Amino acid sequence: MSQAIDYAQAGELKFGQVGIANLRVRTLDVAQLADEMRERVQRAPNLFARAAVVLDFGGLFQTPSFEQAHALVLGLREAGVLPVALAYGTKETEALAQQLGLPLLAKFRAQYERAGAPAPAPAPTPEAPPPSAPAPATPAATHDNAEPGLIVTAPVRSGQQVYAEHRDLTVLNTVGAGAEVLSDGSIHIYGALRGRALAGAQGNEHARIFCREFYAELVAVAGHYKVMEDIPADLRGKAVHIWLEQGQLKLATLD
Repeated sequence: MSQAIDYAQAGELKFGQVGIANLRVRTLDVAQLADEMRERVQRAPNLFARAAVVLDFGGLFQTPSFEQAHALVLGLREAGVLPVALAYGTKETEALAQQLGLPLLAKFRAQYERAGAPAPAPAPTPEAPPPSAPAPATPAATHDNAEPGLIVTAPVRSGQQVYAEHRDLTVLNTVGAGAEVLSDGSIHIYGALRGRALAGAQGNEHARIFCREFYAELVAVAGHYKVMEDIPADLRGKAVHIWLEQGQLKLATLD
């Protein structure tokens, strides 16, 4: 008799949204970058200690050499975070990732690619129909494909993550300490925010965060963030509105 074969997998592999920080390198100064990251870890160890970080070299004039990038990886590890990938940019970046033994993640460059893309060329103007021909009717615009906002009614508990892709997120309950809510649009929380809230996750600078009771560990809009230690104590427990203004994250009580 033939032996039965067990096809059960030892590990189940899934792909999903994960909270990984993106470090966009603007000046390739390994010592300064490590010092800046070490200071972040010291100020908010619960958020940044051993945090996964993607390195984005798209802000540099040229791709670093292997020696420079390797030194940066080591420096950041010594500072307390864990570089896990490079953000995709060019063929040189791809070759560098192979040398470093790190994967490429394309999603972290998406917002920069869109921001720097040239405006599309205008479509050619169609010729006017002859006077005797009636003008073709223009169909009314429809919104059948618009994504509705994601509404969460249950509490978001410690260790859980909720992501609203291409839409707003509304939480009708609390976001517990150690929990994370992300949205490509705005975030509305009708309970206490004790964890992390990241709006405009794909670079939407017009996104906002609203919450009824503010005790957040971290809030961010389009990558601009503040941690608990940076937030005025007089906002604790208040109804708070968070938005981005000229590249600065603003927080204020809701009247």
